[in-house]
Amino acid sequence: MTKEEDEKRLKRLKAIVSNMPERPGSYQYHDIHGTIIYVGKAKNLKSRCSSYFLKEVDRYKTKILVSKIENITYTVVKTEAEALLLENQLIKQFQPRYNVLLKDGKSYPSIAVTKEYLPRIFKTRHIDRKGAIYFGPFSHYPTISGLLELFKNLYPIRRCHQPMNKEGVESGKYKLCLEYHMKNCLGPCVGYQSREDYMQYIDSAVRILKGDTISLRKDMLAQMQTLAAEMRFEEAQVIKRRYDLITEHIEKSQVITSTAHNIDVFSIENDERTAYINYLHVVEGAINQAFTFEYKKKLDESQEELLVRGIMDMRDRWGSEAKEIVLPFPVELPLNNVEITVPMRGDKRQLLALSELNVKQYKVDRLKQEDKLNPEQKAVRLMKEIQDHLHLPTLPYQIECFDNSNISGADAVAGCVVFKKCKPSKADYRKYNIKTVQGPDDYASMQEVVRRRYSRMIDEGTPLPDLIITDGGSGQMSVVRAVVEGELGLKIPIAGLAKDDRHRTHELLYGNPPMTIALKQDSALFRLLTQIQDEVHRYAITFHRDKRSKSQLKSELDLLSGIGPKTKQVLLKAFKSVRRIRNASFEELSNLIGESKARIIQKGLSPTLS
Repeated sequence: MTKEEDEKRLKRLKAIVSNMPERPGSYQYHDIHGTIIYVGKAKNLKSRCSSYFLKEVDRYKTKILVSKIENITYTVVKTEAEALLLENQLIKQFQPRYNVLLKDGKSYPSIAVTKEYLPRIFKTRHIDRKGAIYFGPFSHYPTISGLLELFKNLYPIRRCHQPMNKEGVESGKYKLCLEYHMKNCLGPCVGYQSREDYMQYIDSAVRILKGDTISLRKDMLAQMQTLAAEMRFEEAQVIKRRYDLITEHIEKSQVITSTAHNIDVFSIENDERTAYINYLHVVEGAINQAFTFEYKKKLDESQEELLVRGIMDMRDRWGSEAKEIVLPFPVELPLNNVEITVPMRGDKRQLLALSELNVKQYKVDRLKQEDKLNPEQKAVRLMKEIQDHLHLPTLPYQIECFDNSNISGADAVAGCVVFKKCKPSKADYRKYNIKTVQGPDDYASMQEVVRRRYSRMIDEGTPLPDLIITDGGSGQMSVVRAVVEGELGLKIPIAGLAKDDRHRTHELLYGNPPMTIALKQDSALFRLLTQIQDEVHRYAITFHRDKRSKSQLKSELDLLSGIGPKTKQVLLKAFKSVRRIRNASFEELSNLIGESKARIIQKGLSPTLS
């Protein structure tokens, strides 16, 4: 790869990173063959991935990794814990080459439930399938600690390390330990607790580890009611305490979903040219595959057709045989023995929401990348949006916006800003001193400025704007229309930008009578209109402040004929104030500015009476 090609590659990767969201997630680096070579996790995806492309990065292994990256993909999740879990799943699935070099190589711990006569539950990194059942791995350490602490509070399960068998218990081989005397264990090793009671605790703990907390709590609730009906309130209180602990654990849980079987989750976003589809594959409650892809529309395909195609392609590509597919709306699929779910609430709804978050983020990122690579395309798209919303005859290539500024009618001014191709054209900005209006009359001031602006443009043959925007509501629109259409006979579309009670851009008005044009406040078009309104307000009020400052700086020296700015500057530098100049002697003045100008000063300024 030549130096120019490498610079082009890095520029493209930095563009991807600059558009990444500032949210938790897992990121994947791909090489030139599309193979995942590194999987990472981040609390802030944009910040973390940016660190790889800083000039001051001097770690040798990191430099090698960066030199191999050809593409970056990522998956957004809700919490940092879920990012850790997803990272671990992807590392185990793809075994990326550089994770071995850049990570410490330690596996994440699991929870083991031994297969002994009296099973134990503990944290371990060593996996031996013959001797225990394992749950995990857990990449989020507070999660595994929280589960073990929950079991400690829920059930008096033995914590000693001694292996135990049936013969040893029945023959009295084992002795009570300190855990029994501390009431952390009920002594099943010596027969103080039956194995049947002990195994009920183990079974309940396993159900929690499997995510089967809903049915477990139902069983506990039924047990509480039975005990209460039999007036066994103390026993019922013990069950209630355990019920509350499990409920609290669920509320704090970082587990992605409690669903035990495999699920495919799909969501879709559209625009005029492209359909974006996100795919999540969930295995035993954890996401182990996340992918967003796009289809370029050839015909007028419906959302249903595009989603069906995406489902079939992704299941075939990744070899998924999940018997349940979660979707945002029902579709007809040519698959046997597959259940389609459109969830309204619960874990599956949260999974669908996560998929929708990813597909929307992907769509936004793609549009940002296209806009950076081709700014002209973004401008055309925004102009087309304005044209479609307002039903304009042509693209609004040139947009002009007006605003007034004064204090109780004093120093009244107005400003006109011009946007060409959705960008400020500052060379075309114009300032106006209000000449014909007395007092604070914004409507009359606006009419004067618009009349002067477009009369001159007509006389000079200057191209007229494609759209006029007033900084105000229907009142401003009507007075501008009276001049533009009524007096000058021009056919220029007129819109208005109204603000809310916090002086922020609130809505776009258009038509006669004016109607509110529905716009999403997080859209690029709304941001453009906000920029236009903020810019014209800034321009007008800055001009007004400058004018007011100049008027306040005027002094009696400005009224004296024959005393210019340079002489005034010399006098003020020497005497510091007009009062001291007034009280200065003829000799002092003449030595500084000459006799003729000294006579003008003494004649024009009367001495202060003592």
